[in-house]
Amino acid sequence: MYQFPTTSGRTRDTSEPVTRGDRTDSATQAFVAHRNLLFTVAYEMLGSAADAEDVLQETWLRWAGVDHDTVRDQRAYLVRIATRQALSQLRTLSRRKESYVGPWLPEPLLTAPDVAEDVELADSVSMAMLLVLETLAPTERAVFVLREVFGLGYDDIAEAVDKNPAAVRQIAHRARTRVAARRPRRAASGTSAASAAGTRRTVEAFQQAVETGDLRHLLDVLAPDVVLLTDGGGAVRAALAPVVGAGQVAHVLGKIAAAMSLQPAQVNGDPALIIRRDGEIDTVMAMRIDDGLVTGLYAVRNPEKLSRLERETALRR
Repeated sequence: MYQFPTTSGRTRDTSEPVTRGDRTDSATQAFVAHRNLLFTVAYEMLGSAADAEDVLQETWLRWAGVDHDTVRDQRAYLVRIATRQALSQLRTLSRRKESYVGPWLPEPLLTAPDVAEDVELADSVSMAMLLVLETLAPTERAVFVLREVFGLGYDDIAEAVDKNPAAVRQIAHRARTRVAARRPRRAASGTSAASAAGTRRTVEAFQQAVETGDLRHLLDVLAPDVVLLTDGGGAVRAALAPVVGAGQVAHVLGKIAAAMSLQPAQVNGDPALIIRRDGEIDTVMAMRIDDGLVTGLYAVRNPEKLSRLERETALRR
């Protein structure tokens, strides 16, 4: 039986035969060594952890059948396999999103503090950035992620997306231009320690204002043009359009029931609140904070997207 390695190196059975021995052990070791990287590649292309896991399984099945003596660069080869599988999955997801009820948001991931410390990684997996990537065509998204986030060479990317290197360079330039025009600015004020302390103060003030229903203090921490996106997927109540402006957003947040508990967390490398009702996760609200004010709120309520918030997900560049 093929054994699909998990993050910890443990395996689970699939239904295909495998050649055993040292060669299989070597293939497993290489896959496990790069597993977190492959998951991150697939997640940044898809915005869905569940679909990224499917990509990993397909990647393993193909990797297990490769003649590894012919592979010069295991990392690049595995990324190439994962990218091809993610591109196929991305086209399926695009059709699914066409009938999605209300705003679609990426599946939130509980992330460790080291993700937030890696500024480039945190930016690349943030809700804001993943939504920008949604505006790219599938091949543009793959090229941008592989080049700008993971630093792959144009030749390796060309093999992954089945294009020639010259075409990949043009696609990369076009994708960078489109992302630059849409991505939210990153405020750069003071030292990183001072910035982190300011962010903590904003999160604490925001949490206290929501918990107490204090609209005046809530307005103090919301940017005038703050945007709230809510994703219920048609399964639970959620706004079907973006809520724009501090007054409107504060009005919506003021309806959060006092019976709910709010827990600070790091989600997709950004500060967030995990909101529970009767001990069960009801909503995950990721925040974008610039210059001490909340400029973006991403509230995921769709129950199908709330399964990876009891444990941290390891991400890697």
